[in-house]
Amino acid sequence: MQNRRSLINEVCSVLALAPVDVPESGDDWIGLTDQPLLAQEALAWSVLPGCGAEVLFSGTVRDHAEGRTGVTELEYEVYPEAGLRRLAEIAAEARRRWSGLGRVVLLHRMGRLPIGECSVIVVVSAPHRGEAFDAAEWCIDVLKATVPIWKRETWEGGVGWGTDATEIATIEEERKVGS
Repeated sequence: MQNRRSLINEVCSVLALAPVDVPESGDDWIGLTDQPLLAQEALAWSVLPGCGAEVLFSGTVRDHAEGRTGVTELEYEVYPEAGLRRLAEIAAEARRRWSGLGRVVLLHRMGRLPIGECSVIVVVSAPHRGEAFDAAEWCIDVLKATVPIWKRETWEGGVGWGTDATEIATIEEERKVGS
């Protein structure tokens, strides 16, 4: 537990707005940035000799939301310190659930993004596809439910917070749901 806490604190000391460069060490790449996310770079980084599966999820800004047509952009607001801490906790919990994971990538954009821009990337590598798919799906679901990121939509009818907003859950709450 102490090593996990030290890792989380170390990761959270990184400047949140810095570009999300490939990490120099370790098997988790987490970040929040106002710079474009590079899905191919994240996928290439996840490849390891002992892993035969890499699963990439890339979320992009779309032109509509529930009850809103003509969306032209999204703006993501983030509480960076808490967001980085939560991303590190998600990676650690994924490793607890699927002990054979190779690499885990959890990256999210901040700021204004136009239609078609990548807003979130999750990549998981594992020896086999089943655990890679399961872990990647769990990571994106828990990221959306637990990381303090808020989405404001601009559409032809105005500007407002995303209609799919929910209370931010804790990792412990998600553990109960996803067990």
